[in-house]
Amino acid sequence: MTAPVIAADDPGAVERAAKSLLGGGLVVLPTETVYGLAALASDPDATRALFERKGRGAAVPVAVLCADAEQALALTESVSPLARALAAAHWPGPLTMVLPRRAGLPWALGEPTHTIGLRCPDHDLVRALAARVGPLATTSANRHGQPTPASATEAAEQLLGPIDLVLDGGALTGVPSTVVDLTGERPRVLRQGAVDIDASDAPDA
Repeated sequence: MTAPVIAADDPGAVERAAKSLLGGGLVVLPTETVYGLAALASDPDATRALFERKGRGAAVPVAVLCADAEQALALTESVSPLARALAAAHWPGPLTMVLPRRAGLPWALGEPTHTIGLRCPDHDLVRALAARVGPLATTSANRHGQPTPASATEAAEQLLGPIDLVLDGGALTGVPSTVVDLTGERPRVLRQGAVDIDASDAPDA
């Protein structure tokens, strides 16, 4: 069954997507970088389905997109001065920070279970949706190991199984987010992306 497609700037887009996500569904949505596949982060059945549609094992975790820094940093066990400084400098924006996960947060985001990748995207729709339903477990909307298509419908068609809704934001050809691990003694760049960070110049986390 083909998922319904609506424009991301449709006045009802947030509510339509919220209804799908709160019902355990998966949504293809635009970000400021590439198309993402999103599920409600607190719904383990939905996040497991996200891994299945992606064709990816739990050994590669998914990030969590949040409405703002307050929502994001509330999911961590501790927030270092460096994490706060990076959030202030680069959020909203394409920076994902891997931080210690808050104790007792049993979300099925992949391995390891004691960390969490957090981002506040520079996209009004995604932030509004996260504010409406809560943090979103999100990965690029492509089959694992394949490039992310520039169009929403092509992204949805590449996934391994049905999804519930596609939000079409036009052609997206951005660079994925930079991912930096702040769980060790010093920051470590796991993926250099849209934000240029030189971990060797950064102070201790």
